[in-house]
Amino acid sequence: MSDQSPRRRLSRTGNPDVDQELETLLDTLGVTANRDQLLEILTTAVHLATDKTDRLDLKIASSALREMREGFQVFAPHRHVPKVTMFGSARTHPTDPLYRQARDLAAVLAQHGWSTITGAGPGIMAAGLEGAGPDHAFGINIELPFETEPNEFIASDPKLVSMKYFFTRKLLLVKESDGFAVLPGGFGTLDEEFELLTLLQTGKAAPAPIVLLEVPGGTYWHAWEHWITSEVEPRQLINPDDRHFYKITDSVEEAAREILGFYRNYHSLRFVGRTLVIRLRTRPAELELAALSEEFADISGGGKIEALEGPLPPEARSDDHADLPRIALRFDRMSYARLRLLIDALNDLPSAPVLPEIVQPTS
Repeated sequence: MSDQSPRRRLSRTGNPDVDQELETLLDTLGVTANRDQLLEILTTAVHLATDKTDRLDLKIASSALREMREGFQVFAPHRHVPKVTMFGSARTHPTDPLYRQARDLAAVLAQHGWSTITGAGPGIMAAGLEGAGPDHAFGINIELPFETEPNEFIASDPKLVSMKYFFTRKLLLVKESDGFAVLPGGFGTLDEEFELLTLLQTGKAAPAPIVLLEVPGGTYWHAWEHWITSEVEPRQLINPDDRHFYKITDSVEEAAREILGFYRNYHSLRFVGRTLVIRLRTRPAELELAALSEEFADISGGGKIEALEGPLPPEARSDDHADLPRIALRFDRMSYARLRLLIDALNDLPSAPVLPEIVQPTS
């Protein structure tokens, strides 16, 4: 029999006295919400202190946590605002037609209440924020020796945060966004695009629309897709359905329709145990659900897609969009491209709301 007491066996830090000190610290600060998560953060700091962690590793951990906190503070008051993150080359000049495409897309989305997030640098990043306008612009700057100042459209804006590390910057660019627009760019842009596709493919990011935007007659994204379909897909390194994660277009209007249309009926989703709950704006008819159950039986183990009468208990406890209609299925947690197709089908139902008119600004 172990000589450890239950208190010691359940210790977070390995020292019950230190555990109590952490609890006391939160009491002193008056913290009542999310104490479990804050205790985990404090516990990790204790372990870093007792693990004889290298100084450079501690500097990385400290800077990353500080940057995330600053980013969370910037975005917290604006979580209710839908946002698109725009990726593209910092080398794109204002006279380039790609600049105009980025600017116009951000302007169209701003007309529909969307804000634009970019990396706050020059090129496509500046174009997106120029089009969005000051009320709809967010910047997440990266500190580089050759690109240190944010662009003029965000430089003095409180909705700007600067990052030392690319990985914390990427975290915010993805976490805070409801959609993505990617314009032609170099290594950095392609890195961001592929990481985003990987997150959606593996379910590590919530489903979201991705538009690969070109200029009329441009070949960048079509050449990229040719490589995908001629080299990557034939080797069975991706599934053919994975190409549904993105849409290639040279039309600002079509790009805006893809982003806005993704939320025409679909609102959000959440796992409750093994059940996937999909929140919608309108409740599908029983015949519509029966047809969807048959079409997407491959991702639900042959089970039905059913309408719920209300939020499940964990959703109700957290007041998680309790007013919205919802459907549920036993999703296999693997077929995320097929899940994207299910969302598209829900948006295309006759009972779905009508997409508002999209008017492209005159440049």
